[in-house]
Amino acid sequence: MSTLTSPALSLNTLVRLKRSGLGIAPRAPRRLVVPDGMTAPLGCDAVAVPADLGALLVPRLPRVGCIYADSSHWWWLVPSDSDYALEWPAPSRYATGAIVPDTPRTPHLFHRPDGTLPYTPPIPLYLALCRLTGTAPAWSRPISA
Repeated sequence: MSTLTSPALSLNTLVRLKRSGLGIAPRAPRRLVVPDGMTAPLGCDAVAVPADLGALLVPRLPRVGCIYADSSHWWWLVPSDSDYALEWPAPSRYATGAIVPDTPRTPHLFHRPDGTLPYTPPIPLYLALCRLTGTAPAWSRPISA
């Protein structure tokens, strides 16, 4: 009885085979662009939420900045570093630099606020997300020793 053995394949070879065999090309990351006439003096990050959850957030916020949308997510522009000391609750995703991963095309601008700033205030957005997802805000969780 003979044993069949095949040579080991490198990770690069496996990735190349997967991409060529399935016709998958790597997608370039896409950045959400601040609309013309608006400025982002604090830089821009984004918070993504599922579209059905996004619709529930709007009436809970005192001010809504730029919102971008695709078929599955709404992306909210927030000032850079709005994730500092915050754990954004699942199923939201925080995108540093407002870079949208794994989308076939850049989400379209769904809402543009009046004025020149594109931001949704991050703390009200965070608190509304916590409330809708049943997650306690990071600063109100018990500390364990």
